[in-house]
Amino acid sequence: MKSCPKCGERYGDDRQFCFVDGSTLETLKDARLGTAIAGRYVLQDVIGEGGMATVYRARHKVNVDQSYAVKLMNPLLARDPIVRERFRREAKSAKKIAHPNIIEIFEEGDTGDGTAYMVMEHLDGASLADIVSKGPIPVKRAVGLMIQMARGIARAHDLGVIHRDLKPENIFVCKREGSDEGDLVKLLDFGIALSKQDSRLTGTGELFGTPQYMAPERITSTDAGAPSDLYALGVIFFEMLTARLPFDAPDVATFFVRHIKDPPLPIRSIHPATPESLADLIERLLAKDPKNRPVDAHKVVADLVDVAREFGAGVPPEPVLHPAASSRPAALPPSEKGTRRWMRRADVFREMLDRAYGPSQAPNDIATRLGRVEELAKRVAELTGRSVTEQAKLEQIGKRGREDRLRLGNAVDALGADASRAREELRSAEEKLQSGRKRQETARKQFLECHKTITYWEGRSGFAEPYEDLMNAYRDAADVIEGWIAARKQERDAERVLESHQQTVRDLEFQLMKLRESLAMHELDTEAEREAVQGLVSQITQEIDEAEEELVSLAASLVEPLRERPELSTLFRRLEAA
Repeated sequence: MKSCPKCGERYGDDRQFCFVDGSTLETLKDARLGTAIAGRYVLQDVIGEGGMATVYRARHKVNVDQSYAVKLMNPLLARDPIVRERFRREAKSAKKIAHPNIIEIFEEGDTGDGTAYMVMEHLDGASLADIVSKGPIPVKRAVGLMIQMARGIARAHDLGVIHRDLKPENIFVCKREGSDEGDLVKLLDFGIALSKQDSRLTGTGELFGTPQYMAPERITSTDAGAPSDLYALGVIFFEMLTARLPFDAPDVATFFVRHIKDPPLPIRSIHPATPESLADLIERLLAKDPKNRPVDAHKVVADLVDVAREFGAGVPPEPVLHPAASSRPAALPPSEKGTRRWMRRADVFREMLDRAYGPSQAPNDIATRLGRVEELAKRVAELTGRSVTEQAKLEQIGKRGREDRLRLGNAVDALGADASRAREELRSAEEKLQSGRKRQETARKQFLECHKTITYWEGRSGFAEPYEDLMNAYRDAADVIEGWIAARKQERDAERVLESHQQTVRDLEFQLMKLRESLAMHELDTEAEREAVQGLVSQITQEIDEAEEELVSLAASLVEPLRERPELSTLFRRLEAA
């Protein structure tokens, strides 16, 4: 069964009119418009289309004032297990991250006909691709957007999720709720995300992504990690400031070659107003070797905040203080008007029949149908009340789940920032150790040269004749050995410092792993609770559908013969209002 987008009534093949204005239902633009996904989200209009899925604006049957976005997978792709898996991972990956700079996924599942769906927050704004297509973004605004992108990616990486397809088309910019100023960034489309907690998400040898934004290691190796997302950020940052890519190529293969071999164009040669510190950060993000990029996205955030403060740009508020732009209100209580709709219509039907045939004088078959309408109307009112109550439970489960994810996410943020500082200190310790080892090796080689000189003069003297040159050679060797000893000591000290930092990083990453495990267990528990209630809602919805299908048929048979009677026009208007 479907629902009329005008009056909200369900209809089957035998119903061809709308109670509101009598218009035919065959004129609906899209066959899915008016249908209810998961029995709760009524599709209103198409707001986005692609080969893999269609996105609809939808309203909730309970939270009637809140808009949602419902993404429905193309039914033609429903049997493709790879496509279904990518659709599933988009919902799972984004849902567990729970960060204000990542689009919120409220729920996901399959419709009755097996079509995969996900319910998301509805965003009002534009993609970064649309914004960049109009020209370079001013530095101050661009840095604010960059900070939010990096914050979202930092949370994803802390939770073990690597996006793998960052590009302007997957970044949405909307207005911050309750404010006329300030952009709010939302990262979208985790469809090819790699999750360390889900081995099913990627097959060996797969190469997915957008060539213009792919890190060299994504092209040459199947073992690309979080730094590949940082590289993509570097490309996006470059494009934001210049409205062009750091590499230009006529085809995919050439893009790959240039990512692997060619240095990027110096951004200040194209956009001289770029602060040197920002140009340096973008250059480091675009480093060919992942080890030469910032240690993680938290470091990118910290560097961008320094850039913003350096030239007086505003730093976007911390996300914990600014919830998602379309956070939902609490579920509304069961509505008397909604639950008793068919009972009111039954009252109008009875009045119609009394006026048309006389009080209680309607033919037996018509009276029998009216009795059945009244019986079913009471049943629908009871079921609708139960459905709204159970849906309110679902809303509370979802709200509690989001709050718990946000609480755990805040803990992850704090721990991730600590881990980032520890990684930076570890990298510094590694550099000092490498420098110490080079000094120690240089001193060793110098001693070997001194030893050759000593050997030469020992041979000349034969230990029979003292030579001043031999004395000088011994002295030079002593100085070199003294430096060698000092360098070796520095190397050992650096090794101990390195080991200490390594242990700190291991401890923090272990704590992050435990938080990820806690979040995973929380998601399993919440999903089990949600599925139990959803099963009951689905059962009630099916019973309502069956009752309303019969009601629609009975209603049509009752009112169609009476439509041409002018004395009933007032009652028809009451029926439409009901």
